[in-house]
Amino acid sequence: MTSTNCCLTTKDFAVLEVMLERRRAFADPIVRMLEHKLSGADVVPIDSVGPDIVTLNSRVVFGVDAGPAETRTLVQHEVRGPVGSSLSVATRRGLCMLGMAQGQTATVEHADGRREAILIKAVLYQPEAARRTVRQKDQADERRPHGLRLVYSAAADWRPLGETAGMRQTEEDDPGPSAA
Repeated sequence: MTSTNCCLTTKDFAVLEVMLERRRAFADPIVRMLEHKLSGADVVPIDSVGPDIVTLNSRVVFGVDAGPAETRTLVQHEVRGPVGSSLSVATRRGLCMLGMAQGQTATVEHADGRREAILIKAVLYQPEAARRTVRQKDQADERRPHGLRLVYSAAADWRPLGETAGMRQTEEDDPGPSAA
């Protein structure tokens, strides 16, 4: 895999480190590519990754060589999502795309020696950018994070010592003999 640079979030970096350790145990051919990706990566905190960077669970439009554009969600494991809509980072293409920026091209070499150029055309959705947008909107609306709403507050129910609470039921509360 050749690329000018790669920007990984701390989470994505940790996922790749675990993947590398597991793959080394089985002498997987993708180990060399994982080592190259991890050694050349710029690692940034999750909250400061650019919105045009491909991260795990990002929805990406990309082209392979001169072929038609494809849209996939970059996932950690193949089983997530409908068939054909996701691309695992356990594949050479998926691993190559992780950390790339919109407009960036990288070349990936397959086990059979075949090379293909991958161009990131667009990052349609990035979970980190979406999370930042929601937080900014919540702060602007002066709401609690993630749209949570306070239902009960013990502090608002505070009364000075010795003060009695008002009665909850003001109507007749005797159900009569039929309740027995």
